[in-house]
Amino acid sequence: MEERLISSEADQQDLVFETSLRPQTLGQYIGQDKVKANLEVFIKAALMRRETLDHVLLYGPPGLGKTTLAAIIANEMGVDLRTTSGPAIERPGDLAAILTSLEPGDVLFIDEIHRLPRSIEEVLYPAMEDFCLDIVIGKGPEARSVRLDLPPFTLVGATTRAGAISAPLRDRFGVLSRLEYYKEEQLKEIVERTADILSTKISAVAASEIARRSRGTPRIANRLLRRVRDFAQVKGNGEIDLAMADEALGLLQVDKLGLDHIDHKLLTGIIEKFRGGPVGLDTIAASIGEESDTIEDVYEPYLLQIGFLQRTPRGRVVTDLVYRHFQMEVPKK
Repeated sequence: MEERLISSEADQQDLVFETSLRPQTLGQYIGQDKVKANLEVFIKAALMRRETLDHVLLYGPPGLGKTTLAAIIANEMGVDLRTTSGPAIERPGDLAAILTSLEPGDVLFIDEIHRLPRSIEEVLYPAMEDFCLDIVIGKGPEARSVRLDLPPFTLVGATTRAGAISAPLRDRFGVLSRLEYYKEEQLKEIVERTADILSTKISAVAASEIARRSRGTPRIANRLLRRVRDFAQVKGNGEIDLAMADEALGLLQVDKLGLDHIDHKLLTGIIEKFRGGPVGLDTIAASIGEESDTIEDVYEPYLLQIGFLQRTPRGRVVTDLVYRHFQMEVPKK
């Protein structure tokens, strides 16, 4: 699978770049108004009672700000943030080492929490409920269980696949918050804020154009802004106006709806080779030279979201919106 500019998954450059852009408080955080309003109440209540915040599960598509929210929660609570990920915790001892090093009130952030092994989850249950850790020492008949007390802490879990989390683990979270795709106006605000941090001048219409092509995802908006900024510095005077944004995004092969050349290849392939469908997933994969899992998990979700593609019992079908987008004649039913 080739790298895509409009992928919502973070690469190494994104991780480094996003660290300098992250807001520090809920007031600075743009978008996700319902999630913010609820968290503000829960955090204030916990501070008033001088208690730790209930465990929080943040779920939704990648690139929407789950890691940023975890850092904000720790900052608003006035405690330290410890960060790890599900795949990084391979043995119960790994989790025990992390938990026993926490200070009272700390926030432990586990990204991709749905990828925790089941054996690790079982160690996590008493830690989340009773702030204790059951460790088995020895083997065979001489094995014995030792219970260690843990300082009160808040676990913040993040996942893109809430359905993959086991019910016992999900039930132990007191706060469940779903992050939604951003509206264009919110993304415009994010683009303008990022441009200001980068000391880059950008017009309001140019920021709107970048936001429109960002597929509802702040990570993509910031990535497109960085690339457009490069064009503005090399081909212009460093300022980003509408003409520069439009030219740069055209050269980057990101169209008005945020579709790239892979999306075009997928959609036009179905139209030209299979008369718009229905056509099976494996057949599409073979015709465009991609893995069927990649198409289903990576390429299709956004096309389904904007109504360009439909899944039917007989296979995939492109909608009339695709023909209009490519300025093709809509076939008669």
